[in-house]
Amino acid sequence: MNLSAPSTRTPPTAPGALDRDALFRQLNSDGVALTPPLLTLEQCQEIAALFDEPQLFRSTVVMERYQFGRGSYKYFADPAAVPLVGRLREELYPLLAWMANQWAPQLKERSYPATLDELLAECAAAGQSRPTPLILRYDEGDYACLHQDVYGDIVFPLQIAIMLSRPGEDFTGGENVFVEQRPRSQSRALVVKPSLGQAMVFPVRHRPVRGAHGYRRHPMKHGTNAVDRGRRTVLGLIFHNAR
Repeated sequence: MNLSAPSTRTPPTAPGALDRDALFRQLNSDGVALTPPLLTLEQCQEIAALFDEPQLFRSTVVMERYQFGRGSYKYFADPAAVPLVGRLREELYPLLAWMANQWAPQLKERSYPATLDELLAECAAAGQSRPTPLILRYDEGDYACLHQDVYGDIVFPLQIAIMLSRPGEDFTGGENVFVEQRPRSQSRALVVKPSLGQAMVFPVRHRPVRGAHGYRRHPMKHGTNAVDRGRRTVLGLIFHNAR
């Protein structure tokens, strides 16, 4: 299945103005939901440029060293100290918490607090104090293997990735790939092509899917196809902290 962005450019949408119900329907139907653009070109360029400011980051991962793929990413030392990144994480969390809490009884899992601060306090109490928002940079030939972003015992079940580059202009290739494992059936691949400033909402580990005898967990992994040309930069917003 191929989920593509709209062909027309639309003005940025504030997180609080997103259509919660429409996004949740898409998430349940496809396993991934694509928002309208959340950032302007200038805001995307501003965030992407932070990659070259080492003082903002706690860790840099060169993916090839760990057989994660090829490319690199950097974890922010303190996302709240970067106003645009901190605001996005804080303002998008309540929307995702509502979605997660709709899923919780279907998955027979816990519910989640209403605010990001409450979730981060839980993480700190469990020894998870390292921030997980990150910037990912892929140049020609770079890619990401299929994976999940777990990081500890406390795992908030949804995450967001925001495209900071212009597909077709700044880079080609580099499509987002999601693979859903379906019990007693073949796995399903989903290719998602966000445009500049658009965000993808997707599961960290699994999602509920109704079956003949109630809901089943469908594990999901995500990765990135190889970039053919140019540079692809993405902002990743993970809401639980790492151990």
